[in-house]
Amino acid sequence: MDRITAALLNDFSRDFGISDLPEDERFEHFAAWLTARRHYSDSTFDPENLVTGKGNDTGIDSIAVIVNNNLVTDVGTIEDLLAVNGYLDVAFIFVQAERSAHFESAKIGSFAFGVRDFFGDGKLRRNETVQQYAEIMAALYSHSSKFRPKKPACYLYYVTTGTWNNDADLVARAETETNELRRSQLFERVDFVPIGADQISKLYQQSKNTITREFVFDRRVAVPELNDVKEAHLGFLSAKGFLRLIRDENGEIIKSLFIENIRDWVGYNQINSEIKDTLGSEAKSRFILMNNGVTLIARTIGQVGDKFTISDFQVVNGCQTSHVLHDNESLLSDSVRIPFRLIGTQDESVIEDIIRATNRQTEVKDDQFFAMKNFAKKLEAFFKAFPEVGKRLYYERRAHQYDSQEIEKSRIIVHQHLVRAFGAMFIGEPHVTIRNFRALNTNVGKNIFVDTDKLEPYYVAAYALYRLEQLFKNKTIDGKYKVARYQILLSVRLFMDDASIPPLNSGKIADRCTAMMDKLWNEEQGEKLFTDAVALIDKVAGDGWNRDLIHTEGITKAIFKSFGSKTGKAA
Repeated sequence: MDRITAALLNDFSRDFGISDLPEDERFEHFAAWLTARRHYSDSTFDPENLVTGKGNDTGIDSIAVIVNNNLVTDVGTIEDLLAVNGYLDVAFIFVQAERSAHFESAKIGSFAFGVRDFFGDGKLRRNETVQQYAEIMAALYSHSSKFRPKKPACYLYYVTTGTWNNDADLVARAETETNELRRSQLFERVDFVPIGADQISKLYQQSKNTITREFVFDRRVAVPELNDVKEAHLGFLSAKGFLRLIRDENGEIIKSLFIENIRDWVGYNQINSEIKDTLGSEAKSRFILMNNGVTLIARTIGQVGDKFTISDFQVVNGCQTSHVLHDNESLLSDSVRIPFRLIGTQDESVIEDIIRATNRQTEVKDDQFFAMKNFAKKLEAFFKAFPEVGKRLYYERRAHQYDSQEIEKSRIIVHQHLVRAFGAMFIGEPHVTIRNFRALNTNVGKNIFVDTDKLEPYYVAAYALYRLEQLFKNKTIDGKYKVARYQILLSVRLFMDDASIPPLNSGKIADRCTAMMDKLWNEEQGEKLFTDAVALIDKVAGDGWNRDLIHTEGITKAIFKSFGSKTGKAA
C-alpha cells in the first residue's frame, strides 16, 4: 500500500476506533464508508454494518442499501419509509476492496458474478450479512410498484490502491459484466466505478473538508443590514450556473447539501411533473416567474465584485427544484433562470429560524423539526459535558455538525440510533425498534424526549449502545449477535437495575441512571454485563436462534420473565 493511502487509512481507523483490526479488514471498512458516503447525505454511520465479513461473502466485501436517503440495514425499516413517504427511491452499492496496486480482470468477473447471484437465485453460499441484505433486496422488489422516480440504481465499486488507466481489456470486461446486470431489467442504471489511490485520497479529503464554490452573481440586490446576518442578497441565477453549485466533479448531485431541507427529493409528483413540463415547453423562459426558487445559507461568504466564494453551505429550500433541474439538464437553455436568495450567517438561531420558515411553505410534521427544539439542544450539551477521556459522547442534533472536528466517529450518536436504544432499554420494547420504529418515533417530543425529562437515561442508552458497538468491533462479542443488539441493551439494563422504570421526569430515574453509568464506565464490570446479556439471549432463544425469532415480542417477554418482571416501561 502506498504511503499516502496508508496514512489516510490510519487516520480513518483512528476516527472509527478500528485501529486494532488487521489492515485488510480496516481497508474494507474504509472502502465501504467512502463509497456509501457518495450516495448518502448523512456522514455519521458505522461502516461495520456494511462490511460482509469473511467467508461465504459471494465475492462482495460490503453492501449498502440506500432508500429515500436512509441507510437500510433491516427489513422493518422499509415499511416505515413507505408509510412516511409513499415511495421508494433505491440505490444498491456493492464494493470489492483490494489492497493490491493493480486492477484485475478476473476479480472484476468474480465480483460481478457475486452481484448477479445476489439478485438472482442465490446459488452461492451466503453468510448471515449477505443473506440479511438479500432479504432487504427481496422486500424492496416486492414493493416494486412504489419505485420512483425510477427503478433502483446499482453501483459496483472496485477499490484498490492502484491506478485505473482505462486499460482496454479491463474496460471491456467491466462493460460485459454490467451489461449482464442491465439485461435483467431490474435497474434504471448499472455503473461500474473503479476507485484507485488518487480517487481514495480525493474522496477522503472531500469527507473532511467543507464544500467550496465560486460563482458569478451579478443579477442581485443586497438586503439592508439585519441583526445576526452578515449579509444577504436577492436575485436570480441561470439554472445551468446553479447546477454547478450543487454537483460534484462527476456531475452527481451532492445529497449532503440538502440535509437541512427537511423534505428530501420526492420524485415526480404533480408539482414536480409540472416543473419538468415547464422546462420542456415554450414557457421555459418564464420559469423565473413561475418558480419559488432556492434559498442557500452559507457560513462563509467572500465577495470580489460580482464574484462570490461560498463554503460550508446548505440549500435550505428548493430541494425539489434543484433535483428537477439536475434530472432534466438537457431541457435547460440560457433563458432558464431561478430566483435565488443567498444568506450569510453563522448564528445557529438565525439558521434554524430560516429553515423553519422556508420549510413551513409546504406541509412538514412538527417532529421533523425535533433537532431545533430545546430538549435536543440540552441533550447535545449534556453529552459533551462528560470528561473527554472515556465518557464523552456527541449527540448529533443536526447532521454533519461534527464533520470538520477531530472526533472519534464511534462516539457520535445519531438521533435515530438514540431513539432505538432508548426505546429498547427504558421503554422495554426492543422488538418495536426493529419492526415498527415509526410507532416508537411518533412518541418523540410527546411522551419521550420531552423538556421535562431527565437527561441521564438518554445518556445511559447512548453509552450502552456505544460500548456494545465497541465490543462488536474488537470481536469480544461475535458479530452474529448484531441482529439482537437492542435485545442485548434491554438485558444489560435489567442486569444493572431490574426494577420498574419511574417517571422520566423524576429524580429517582436520574439517581438510578447515575448508578448505571458507573457500571458501564467500569471496563471489566461493563464488559461482563454485555457478555452476560448475550448468554441470556442464547438461553431465551434456545436452539431455534435466528433473526426473525429474536425480533419478536415473545423474546422480549422471555427476557423480562428471566428477571421476574412483566414490564420495564416507564411510568
